[in-house]
Amino acid sequence: MFGKLFKSKSPKEKLIEKRRNLLNEAFKLSTVNRTESDKKQAEADALLDEIDKAAS
Repeated sequence: MFGKLFKSKSPKEKLIEKRRNLLNEAFKLSTVNRTESDKKQAEADALLDEIDKAAS
């Protein structure tokens, strides 16, 4: 019961969550500042490469 409650996240899970947050920020910025949105999208794409490396 408590094993899952206190389980720490793996590095891969942390990267996935960080990418999800960056994509959400990019989406919110897309209506206000397209340049900043593109930068966030690029950061998220770079994290995708790191996630692939962590999976290997």
